Amino acid sequence: MSVEIKEVSTKKELKQFVKFSHKLYEGNPYYVPGLMEEEMITLDKVRNPAFEICDAIYFLAYKDGKIAGRIAGMVNHASNKVWNEKKARFGFVDFIDDEEVVDALFNAVEKWAHEKGMKAVQGPLGFTDMDHEGMLVEGFDQLGTMATIYNFPYYPEQLKRIGYIKDQDWYEYKIYIPECIPEKHLRIGQLVMKKYGLKIMKFKNAKEIMPYAKAVFHTLNEAYTPLYGFAPLTEKQIDYYVSMYIPMLRYEMVTLIVKEDNDSVVGFGISLPSLSKALQKANGHMFPFGWMPLLKAMKSKPKVIDLYLTGVLPEYQNKGVNALLFNDLIPVYQRLGVIYAESNPELETNNAVQAQWEYFKREHHKTRRSFIKKIEL
Repeated sequence: MSVEIKEVSTKKELKQFVKFSHKLYEGNPYYVPGLMEEEMITLDKVRNPAFEICDAIYFLAYKDGKIAGRIAGMVNHASNKVWNEKKARFGFVDFIDDEEVVDALFNAVEKWAHEKGMKAVQGPLGFTDMDHEGMLVEGFDQLGTMATIYNFPYYPEQLKRIGYIKDQDWYEYKIYIPECIPEKHLRIGQLVMKKYGLKIMKFKNAKEIMPYAKAVFHTLNEAYTPLYGFAPLTEKQIDYYVSMYIPMLRYEMVTLIVKEDNDSVVGFGISLPSLSKALQKANGHMFPFGWMPLLKAMKSKPKVIDLYLTGVLPEYQNKGVNALLFNDLIPVYQRLGVIYAESNPELETNNAVQAQWEYFKREHHKTRRSFIKKIEL
């Protein structure tokens, strides 16, 4: 057999694991490379607090002596407990269009999952919902985003061939910024603020937002609890994401909705200028010069923005709180000259999220999928 599978066990091999996707997609106009330094931290079993609740293994596939594929196997024990399941995950997966390579990679993960006592393998998913998830099945000719995976069209075909079936889909939209705030949103926003005693919070710098930072993730935990595969982030994970993301925010694009009487966070909307083209220029590295296009993009008047994170406490969902977020952020986008926003992935079953766009011109331009396969070894 010309394919060899090797477990990643050294820092050098981990770097090769991370670099493989960059080499595979070199020159592809739709692929948006992440920062290698950031992915190295994500995969580091010491530095990433997700390993409090996760097990993982990484494999490289060699074809005729050259790296031809990579895959991670993961078990999120917290998620399995919440959902009363015995499922492993695959993720960080890339491969050449070669049946032998695909078979060898997935056989390795399935065998590992079986040894862990798991009954099925699903993915692509990450350690948590904050990682990339979902394989692209529509929209291969669309530019990727910082928060999503790009893959070639042969990926889902290879998964179907080896017995993986659809588990869940996410939709992505281009949402065009209106010339004015929908009148219904303005009216609902005013009513909601008065009825529930809410106020809008805006910030100028990290110092101002830091007192609310952990509360945002606590709200996220509650808001995302019913969603596919979710498990609440631990306090160490929250600290990790606060330190990672707060410094990179564009503060005018951050809106919090809080209770007037106690400043508790009811909802939040966090968006960023699209960094897709800047990340392509950075080519996977912050240094020595990758920071320059990223900084320029962050300070620019962007034509495209990414809706990065949005959440509303369950008891306030479907009550118009989202209208407050739109009422605040739409004028910001208008001042900047934004043409459209990338929604990033939204679960096809999340009807409340889908419904919030009904008053906007939108285009469904990408679909991504999580696959699943029962283990029968």
